[in-house]
Amino acid sequence: MTEFLPSTSRILLSPLMNSQQALCIALLFVFAMVGCGKRRPPLPPVERVQQRTELLSGAQRGNGVILSWPAPLRNAPDESVQSIRRIDVYRLAEKPTAPLPLTEEEFKARSTLIGSVTYDQIKYATDTLTYTDTLELAGEPTRLRYAIRYVNASEQRAAFSNFLLIEPSARVAKPPTLISTGQEVGEDAIAITWQPPDSNTDGSTPVNLLGYNVYRLDESQSEVNQNPINNSLVSVTQYVDRNFRFGTNYRYVTRSVSLGTDGAQVESLNSNSLSISPRDIFAPSAPASITIAAAPGRLSIFFPANPEPDVAGYEIHRSTDPDLPKERWTKVTPAPLTKTTFLDENVESGMRYYYYIKAIDQAGNVSPPSDVVSESVP
Repeated sequence: MTEFLPSTSRILLSPLMNSQQALCIALLFVFAMVGCGKRRPPLPPVERVQQRTELLSGAQRGNGVILSWPAPLRNAPDESVQSIRRIDVYRLAEKPTAPLPLTEEEFKARSTLIGSVTYDQIKYATDTLTYTDTLELAGEPTRLRYAIRYVNASEQRAAFSNFLLIEPSARVAKPPTLISTGQEVGEDAIAITWQPPDSNTDGSTPVNLLGYNVYRLDESQSEVNQNPINNSLVSVTQYVDRNFRFGTNYRYVTRSVSLGTDGAQVESLNSNSLSISPRDIFAPSAPASITIAAAPGRLSIFFPANPEPDVAGYEIHRSTDPDLPKERWTKVTPAPLTKTTFLDENVESGMRYYYYIKAIDQAGNVSPPSDVVSESVP
């Protein structure tokens, strides 16, 4: 009967190998078998850093193009080579008739690095990063192609972002100039007034002007909101803001709006800002149409609510002498009355009582006194 030896035995007995070769192979086999069951410590998680964005957007404003894109949601630690240290901005000037498709390699070869977003800007960004490209517009039709790319601490560059294509207009109106009149705040509106621009950004006339947009910032905002407070273009040089609150500090800016390439609307740069701090110094109107219903031992007073929405309550004053100066009449409501009815039971039968009412608003402004009404107690 033939006996089969294990594989290791066959190796040792093989006439084609010397003893040293066989010994080395056997040792390697043993070490491999021992290492198969050994566990290594777990590797740290790989830091996921955003390598590019596909949400580059922008628009012309005045003689510049403002680019914007979402700030990276996460960045690697400062000491990591993967940390995004800057964002480079590239631009390619093309003829408007140039083919739209363009490869990344073609863009890389033909575009120009025009600036960068710094590490501090990235580090302290909120939701959006921006870059403004100030243009020297010569009046000739041009199509601008933009892209950005992230650069890490090792100077490795990520892939380009999506391409943004803009055909800027050379004739864009200059911004208007806001005027402080000292009479902006009214009881129910803030009126903002400005002077129109006298030329376009390139110095040409007539002014390419469709109208104006008005923007408002409150104390919590450091940058102008994307949406104006006017629902449609303002065609005159004044805007009346009725949606405001007394006691809130506001800043207003306006922008001219011009007709751009292919009929698009192009805004100017911001005007100067105008700070307004509306304070309620406007008293309510005097209550009116007061009636009195008499019954034994009491007089019931009725009146309609004042038209002002900020009325906090009413004061009712009484006297038995209509000729007594009004400031000496007795106030029968220790605290402002929040209803529009009042029952006076502190009266005597057969006596005639005279009343007037004042309205008080939430800022403490007091209305003039109403007309005097009177009634006798049965």
